[in-house]
Amino acid sequence: MKKKILAFLLIAAMVLPVLTGCGSAAADKSDGGAEMKTTKVVLNEVAHSLFYAPMYVAIEEGYFKEQGIDLELVTGFGADKTMTALLSGDADIGFMGPETTVYTSNEGAEDLIVNFAQLTQRAGNFLVAREADDAFNWQKLKGKDVLGGRDGGMPEMVFEYILKKNGIDPAADLNIDKSIDFGSTAAAFSGGSGDYSVEFEPGATALEKEGAGYVVASLGVDSGYVPYTAFSAKDSYMKEHPEVIRGFVAALKKGMEYVYTHSAEETAAVIEPQFPDTDKETMATIIKRYADQDTWKKDLVFEQSAYELLLDILDESGQLSERPEYSRLVTTEYVKE
Repeated sequence: MKKKILAFLLIAAMVLPVLTGCGSAAADKSDGGAEMKTTKVVLNEVAHSLFYAPMYVAIEEGYFKEQGIDLELVTGFGADKTMTALLSGDADIGFMGPETTVYTSNEGAEDLIVNFAQLTQRAGNFLVAREADDAFNWQKLKGKDVLGGRDGGMPEMVFEYILKKNGIDPAADLNIDKSIDFGSTAAAFSGGSGDYSVEFEPGATALEKEGAGYVVASLGVDSGYVPYTAFSAKDSYMKEHPEVIRGFVAALKKGMEYVYTHSAEETAAVIEPQFPDTDKETMATIIKRYADQDTWKKDLVFEQSAYELLLDILDESGQLSERPEYSRLVTTEYVKE
């Protein structure tokens, strides 16, 4: 992961970023007929998941448009790819695990990627077993094969953080397969790979519905509060477009408020266009599961205590070469307005 970003930084220094479509302004008309300036903003998300429901509510309810933002959502399918899009200028705002901004800082990026809003405060994945197990405990993973995540990513680091909390050595006490692509673990598990699999939604629920697996633990519950995903942008972009960041945060706040003041069924109905292959009943079940475990950071504030915990997790995982100052990689200026 870190090597990929470092390699990209070297390439980016030699080529001109492709900026077509990013940060461009245009005129639109409000309902009253008056022209309203709109700004094209490309948002690259690490994955497309119901885990991020408040963001999709903001999109589908038109909250970004209300702020003069013409939002284009692109899925990066991995934090390394999302970061690459930010560094190249192919994206204006990134949405990913904030650990990636630490890696980029420690690799010497001159234009820092700064986190300005935190969306999730718990892990969004679940441990899926072959059989239902109402008496599950983490010691049962000893000697087993588990489909995990890539090294250096938040899903895998939080999983190993939980194992260590339970006195389990991730390297010696079980076999964690980190070779399977993020979006392919559910299919691999369904096909017979692994005794357990660490799954995001809707993968976990899909496995349960087909009888191929059973959720036995929530990593979000067992890890406690961690800064799992955040929105970030180049420091230079935020200085040049503070009104965009301000409007973006305002839209997110409305999306968050909607999720907290409406039922899971109502939220599912709103964001259904984002997930055409998932029925509303399943969506509502997943959204309620996330809501019940206090998944979302209601005030969007990325607090210093959460940042220091992130660095501790990176350090324990052997992924931290330096501890960048909180003020270097996080700003709360916009979420506290």
